[in-house]
Amino acid sequence: MSTKEVESKPTSRESENGENTKPTDNQTDQKVVNPEEDLIDMTTFGQLLDMDDEDDHGFSYSIVTDYFDQAETTFKDMDAALKEKDLPKLSQLGHFLKGSSAAIGLRKVKETCEKIQNIGNRQDEGETLEESEALKKITPLLPQVKAEYSEAEDYLKSFYEVQDAR
Repeated sequence: MSTKEVESKPTSRESENGENTKPTDNQTDQKVVNPEEDLIDMTTFGQLLDMDDEDDHGFSYSIVTDYFDQAETTFKDMDAALKEKDLPKLSQLGHFLKGSSAAIGLRKVKETCEKIQNIGNRQDEGETLEESEALKKITPLLPQVKAEYSEAEDYLKSFYEVQDAR
């Protein structure tokens, strides 16, 4: 499947008299196909889809579901590291999840994980931070990255449900 097909969203049509109509059974009704531009890097995600067989998304689906498991474990480890005020561990975990997120095109998650990585190293926009300041800045980033992950997870699950329905 090409990236172009991923980005199309034929969810409604205009009738001849200008009214919107629901798609027929023959049309694809993709609930969440055009995510916010900053949620999914469609070029990267499209490259992952290009590795699939033409009519089967089993390969990319397995990569994505493995990522879900990995992210959930990493979030638990991040929570524990924050509780222990372990900035180096938070930095390492941020770096780890940043790479995994980038590999499947989760732009928001990747960017927030990069912030966690940098602040865990007590760096923020070129400024060196005190430990207490770094902890203060990193604390709200954990719920933020989890929410971004949840949004991306919902999109990806919906995408694969639509693909399976075809």
